Amino acid sequence: MLILIAGPYRSGTNDDPQLMKENLDKLEAVALPLFRKGHIPFIGEWMALPLIKLAGSKQPGDAAWEEIQYPVAHRMLEKCDAVLRIAGASKGADADVKKAQEMGLKVYYSLEEVPSV
Repeated sequence: MLILIAGPYRSGTNDDPQLMKENLDKLEAVALPLFRKGHIPFIGEWMALPLIKLAGSKQPGDAAWEEIQYPVAHRMLEKCDAVLRIAGASKGADADVKKAQEMGLKVYYSLEEVPSV
């Protein structure tokens, strides 16, 4: 399965770049285990951050950021088979889960729930 890993990125960081990196590290920490279970992991920031930079974003939340950050994950959900929602408060991740459920995609809340292939 192609699985979107959803969780906090900007939430709770007050836009501190170090805290945002730590959140991305937490998202990425489950990518390799997902791959080893036989799946393709995907994190929206892997695609969004380079596009945001190319669009000329100067800070999180500016117009270029808003144009790209959340729409990337929502567009990718059209290609995904499931979502893995990791712990932590996140409006963006909650929106991803809601959209995935509306699309009938499976939502997992722990790595252990995801079946191995």
